[in-house]
Amino acid sequence: MPESMDVAAHTITARIDRGELLRDVSRGLALKPKELDPKYFYDDRGSELFELITQLPEYYLTRSERELLLARVAEIVATVRPRSLVELGAGSASKTRIILDAMQAAGTGEQYVPVDVSRNFLEETANRLREIYPKLEITAAAGDFTRQLKLPWLERPTLFAFLGSTIGNFESESAVRILRRIAAQMCPDDGFLLGADLRKEPAVIEAAYNDRAGVTAEFNLNILRVLNRELGANFDLAAFRHRAFYDRDRHRVEMHLDSDRDQTVFIPEIGNVSFSEGESIRTELSCKYDRASIEAIFERGGLRLEQWITDADELFALALGRPVRSAF
Repeated sequence: MPESMDVAAHTITARIDRGELLRDVSRGLALKPKELDPKYFYDDRGSELFELITQLPEYYLTRSERELLLARVAEIVATVRPRSLVELGAGSASKTRIILDAMQAAGTGEQYVPVDVSRNFLEETANRLREIYPKLEITAAAGDFTRQLKLPWLERPTLFAFLGSTIGNFESESAVRILRRIAAQMCPDDGFLLGADLRKEPAVIEAAYNDRAGVTAEFNLNILRVLNRELGANFDLAAFRHRAFYDRDRHRVEMHLDSDRDQTVFIPEIGNVSFSEGESIRTELSCKYDRASIEAIFERGGLRLEQWITDADELFALALGRPVRSAF
């Protein structure tokens, strides 16, 4: 196990609404099959674990997207001429510097707004970037952009970036709602840059979510740690197993935690939650796309696709869109 995975978990009380967490968990565990919202992976430890995942040999997504950005970001910046960058689900902003460097090289980089649910992790990222870009105005916006998108005043044009194929974590209707929320914040000259994982050989996809080092399994179990800490639940992490598989018909990966025995978990304010042996909690979806499916959600989300950029192996795509209509 890598050393950085042994870092003690930090409290997330200050940045998660406990009432909202309680409602989400109560609703999700009452469903059949049970499910939990994947946003609760990302306390500080979960964010650190995900950064480790992006460095794994099996996890092609981050490498492919990074290579695409390095090769093509200059033309994207030349097209939009953004004065500000808004990054949704920023995390450690590991790919952000590629965009910011291109913006500054083009003489347009003035403002950066990272948006993420993990406030501490986000502020650490913002502070690191302030040292690298002392003249750049950086305003961290902590919040759940899947529910609402609250942004500071922005220099225009703005490039809204939603990278890492995070859009794949949402079923079609939810993805469309997120795009509509973003489009409503956009001016006509703004651009929207989406990173999307493409449909490909299932074995390649499944390996990315079942790494040999077990980091993804640890990340998956972290959601139970969050519930134990924040809600006083008594999940026995040793009694659940990570499972991820690719659904060829729905073009998506499903990630689950399977109960390895009949058991009952107690969550104060919710009560007893029973699990039979083999019963699962679905913790994440990761939808895979082609150009037609991206065009479809763009259209429904109030955007039009202007550029479609893929790597030579067609593992990953960058999609550049514009708002069909503006709220301004």
